[in-house]
Amino acid sequence: MTELGLPKQILACLFDLDGVITKTAVVHAAAWKRTFDDFLRGRDGDGFRSFDDADDYAAYVDGLPRADGVRSFLASRGIELPEGTPDDPPDRATVHGLGNRKNELLLDMIRTDGVEAYDGTLRYIEAVRAHGLRTAVVSSSANCQDVLRSVGAESLFDVRIDGVVAGERRLPGKPRPDTFLAAAKDLGVEPSEAAVFEDALAGMDAGRSGHFGYVVGVDRVGQGAALRAHGADIVVRDLAELGETA
Repeated sequence: MTELGLPKQILACLFDLDGVITKTAVVHAAAWKRTFDDFLRGRDGDGFRSFDDADDYAAYVDGLPRADGVRSFLASRGIELPEGTPDDPPDRATVHGLGNRKNELLLDMIRTDGVEAYDGTLRYIEAVRAHGLRTAVVSSSANCQDVLRSVGAESLFDVRIDGVVAGERRLPGKPRPDTFLAAAKDLGVEPSEAAVFEDALAGMDAGRSGHFGYVVGVDRVGQGAALRAHGADIVVRDLAELGETA
């Protein structure tokens, strides 16, 4: 196992999607910015304080289920909205309405520009599977399966726990560890036998509170210190580094 850069007891690897497998974190951040800036401009006028697609994204929405991200950011500005319902139209000023607007923008950006995968991650997952380890993708995104298909990576995972599955099973999202714990259970391993791979601070919190055997922070945006502070055992810029430094 040393050639993978993992402790010997690890039998399974649990990978986040956005920012770890695919280069979609920046697209999510842009979609959130447009959503919140349009809402804040309509509420506060042209002098509104805009959503910061680096700091606000990392602190309040990255890695969270969509509605939780809306609540978290709005709470940081002292704003409360009605919950609404999951089928609210994207122009309705509710938690679910804003979330649906964000998803509408995200899908439009993906359709227009496509999705890219991180080659280092795909090579690492292939190496993990070649060594007999089981793999799961764990994402808050309801679009996870479509994104994986678009980059030809769906077959690399034995288990998928995404926003759709979490909703069906009523699993709370990150920073709670429940989705990662469900993936480990579906793979037939104990949390101590599984490694978590995440780029979001909420994902680090989930990995640590779930008592997983190893938590790998993937630093795409220069937040290595914060990833360590939230529980990463190791921080790398790309998963290819794990094999190189083992």
